[in-house]
Amino acid sequence: MKTKQIIPQKSSDKVASFLEKNALHKRDFAEMIGVTLSYVYNLIDETVSFSTRGTTIERIATVMEVAPEEFSEYKIPQEPILVDETVELIKEYIKNNKMSVVSFLKSFPRKKRLDMVDVLRGAIPLPIDFKEIQLIGKTLNMPNEELYSIWETRMKQALESAGMNIYANSALVNSMFECAKKQIMKNL
Repeated sequence: MKTKQIIPQKSSDKVASFLEKNALHKRDFAEMIGVTLSYVYNLIDETVSFSTRGTTIERIATVMEVAPEEFSEYKIPQEPILVDETVELIKEYIKNNKMSVVSFLKSFPRKKRLDMVDVLRGAIPLPIDFKEIQLIGKTLNMPNEELYSIWETRMKQALESAGMNIYANSALVNSMFECAKKQIMKNL
């Protein structure tokens, strides 16, 4: 019996198939991955070589919901990848709502889509602006208590990274968040 040789699909063909299958316009895809429209056209037409830039491949993989390693051009970064529990929770909500990453991204204003791709791939943290977290929550049907918890965790991270010892200042931090929670929950 003859075995059929499996021919790996070119990266540019993978992207073209994805765009066609999801009826995603090249312009929208370009915005989501942070490149120009002409680059996407040239990438698909193979006028330019497929990117070897890790960031670009990771963004493409995030939008396509595949591992970056599926692209032969991808080189695994040497630095460790930090996994944010909140981002993993958001990914879980996307799955539970039976949404694709593309439909999730399309729920945001065009200017915010690239940032959300970078949040999903772990390159940047969630925003600290509650209104932006609220938009994520509304899109994913998250309970208000969970939204507040995500925001509080993110704010504590921001305070710590700015140099505040939140444990030494726990009375102040707890008082501040109790007040914030009352105000936020009143306005939801």
